[in-house]
Amino acid sequence: MPIKKKFLKSKPVCKCTFSVPKEAAPEAERIALVGEFNDWAEDELILKKLKSGIFKIDVDLPVGNKYQYRYLVDGETWINDWEADEYVTAPGMSEENSVVAL
Repeated sequence: MPIKKKFLKSKPVCKCTFSVPKEAAPEAERIALVGEFNDWAEDELILKKLKSGIFKIDVDLPVGNKYQYRYLVDGETWINDWEADEYVTAPGMSEENSVVAL
């Protein structure tokens, strides 16, 4: 599912809904959204698991920026967003980070 973006008229903020489909992490109990917007904190933004098995979270982000991020599944496995706006090589790593452009 692509990131849903709702740009506010009253503020330079975008309400972003990040989601992870069940197929991306079928056995997951807990998924955290980790990225530049929260200094890569692994326990700050925990997605809510819906009855359908999809994990979701809403986050307000300032517009005019691009943010790198990834999902941390059960505190062990890093996955990218299947529908990110783009992907970039993580600094000092051979893996890629997802990017949301606002």
